[in-house]
This record gives sequence, C-alpha cells and structure tokens, in this order.
Amino acid sequence: MSDREFPCEQCGAELKFAPGLSSLKCEYCGHANEIPALPENIEEIDFHQVLDDLADKEDLVEVTTVRCTGCGAETQRKAGIASGQCPFCGTPIVAAAGTTRIIKPKALLPFHITVSDATRKFRTWLHSLWFAPNALRKMANNEDRLAGMYVPYWTYDCRTTSQYSGQRGDDYWTTETYMQTISGKSQTATRRVKRTRWRWVSGSVVDDFNDVLVLASTSLPVKYAEELEPWDIENLTPFREEYLSGFRAESYHIELNTGFDRAKVIMDGHIRTTICRDIGGDHQRISSVQSQYHGITFKHVLLPIWISAYRFQDRVFRFLVNGRTGEVQGERPWSKWKIGLTIAAAVILVGTIIALIASR
Repeated sequence: MSDREFPCEQCGAELKFAPGLSSLKCEYCGHANEIPALPENIEEIDFHQVLDDLADKEDLVEVTTVRCTGCGAETQRKAGIASGQCPFCGTPIVAAAGTTRIIKPKALLPFHITVSDATRKFRTWLHSLWFAPNALRKMANNEDRLAGMYVPYWTYDCRTTSQYSGQRGDDYWTTETYMQTISGKSQTATRRVKRTRWRWVSGSVVDDFNDVLVLASTSLPVKYAEELEPWDIENLTPFREEYLSGFRAESYHIELNTGFDRAKVIMDGHIRTTICRDIGGDHQRISSVQSQYHGITFKHVLLPIWISAYRFQDRVFRFLVNGRTGEVQGERPWSKWKIGLTIAAAVILVGTIIALIASR
C-alpha cells in the first residue's frame, strides 16, 4: 500500500488497472501487463493474537495518507498529486501528507465495472428519481464525478455457543360459548377459538459463522453501503498493489476490536433465529442469551466502490456504485420548487374540476 508505480513492460509508461481484466493495460501502446498470480489460499488471521501484538511488523504496514478536513476520510495519497476533491464529500483538499500504520489487507475484489458502465448505471438511477434538482441530473453526465475507491472491510469467522432461556408457545383450539341476538331474541352459540399455551424453556445452541462482513469506514453512509450487498466474497483475490493502480484506497477508521463488536450484532440476529428453531412450537419468546465466541479469525479486505459526492443546500449527498455488480445506492436531495410546482398544479387541476362540476 504505497506510492509505487508500475511501468509497462513494452514501452515503460505508467500503468493503471483495467476493471474486468487480470492485467494492467497500457493506455499508450495497448500492451496487457499480466498481474502475477498468487496462491489462492487467503489466510485467516487469529483475532486475539493480533490484538495482543499489534506491533508485529509482519502484520502492519505504514501508509501515507491525506485527511479530509470536511468529513475526516483518510485516503492513501497518490504520488505527484498535491490537491484535489475528497471523493466522499466533495471538499477541496490539499495533500497534507501524514503516515499511519495499519493492518495489511489480505485480499480484495478487483473492480469489474468500468467507470463508463458505472456512470451509465448512475445516470439511469438518477433519472428515475422524482423531484431531483436539475443540477444533480447534469452532474450525472460527467464521468469525472465518479471516483474509484477501494473501501476497507473486516470479515470475521468464529463458532458461537449460546445459552438461552425463554418461552415456547403451542397453539390449541377450544370451544367457547357466547350469546348472540337473532331476530330480537338472545340465543346461545358456540365458536372455535385458538389459544396459546406457554411454558418456560432453556437450552444451548451452536452456530458457525464465516466471513461476517463489517464496513471499516466511517466516511460512507452505512445504510446505503449495506444495500450494495451482497458481495461475491468467495472470489476474493490475494492482495497485490497492482490492483490499486489508477484507483484510490481508504484507510480503515473502525479498529479491529470495534469491528468485531459490530459483527456480534450481525451474528446475534442469526443466533436468535437458531434459538427460535431450537425452542420449536408455534411461537417463541427469548428472555436471555449469553454467547461465547470461539476460534475467532479475521481478514482485512478491500472492496471496490465507485463514489460520487454532491453538495446541495449546505448538505453533502453521497452516491455509491458497487464496483462488481453495478448496484446503485445513495442519498438523494429533493427540489423544493419542483415539489411546490407539482402541488400548485394539482391544486389548480382540482379547482378546475370542481368549477366545471359546479357550473353544470
């Protein structure tokens, strides 16, 4: 994760990674410089061991970063670039370089969607929005507004053992007598009523988790980043700097242990589903859950996202395109004057209809 440059084997020009290919394509002579293949086995790292010894130089790497004063995002500085716009919030930034030590990424998903494809999908998504400002639609025509970013994630593997207590509800039917009035006369009638019999239960369940994915960035809106899923994690490629050529990479803000706390929240939903299945019956109530986590391992991975930021009325709106599938998600501004005109037109239309009806 450095400012290394990759010269073309044929003409010596600087190379950039070509999305969808396993090579660095030369923009000048067209030569495809293959990225050397690494063994496909991507090692899982012991969680507790790394927490106990984060100073191990084999697990850490020093990177040069630029910090945005607008949103706080830290991206790795590209050689020779002194200024530019923050891809996360659009704030102009000047490269005040700093260095930080981070856990090395073990793997990544290379970009598959090109900037042209991402722009086309982004444009289609924007034009589907009702009452969007005109300036937002114009922005979609500019490919330069999309920045290719490798965004940091943690993945966690572990086995959980969960002790629980709760209640099991079993439905049963009973016959109920009631009074009804027919033709002014009270009569006795019966009906079938479903009831639930509850009883206290307790037990233990075991779950195995693989690649629980946690966003390690605070620069993206979590809601929309999660809606970019699913990611094809099974196609992770061992990390090589060549894949970053021509793109930018963000350093993680969410530390390894904090990321695991968030992973626990994700796992808890699955654990509760397992508990309900273990309780059985027609209904389940969970009173308490105590989980232990065994054999925790993790990976630091980079996932490809095309990002654009748009400022409207002193607010920043971010748009994301999954660099593998083309899925588009994002925040959206509303044009108040378009909404106002629509309401005014609707009022005039209703008024005209009422006037026509009244004149008849």
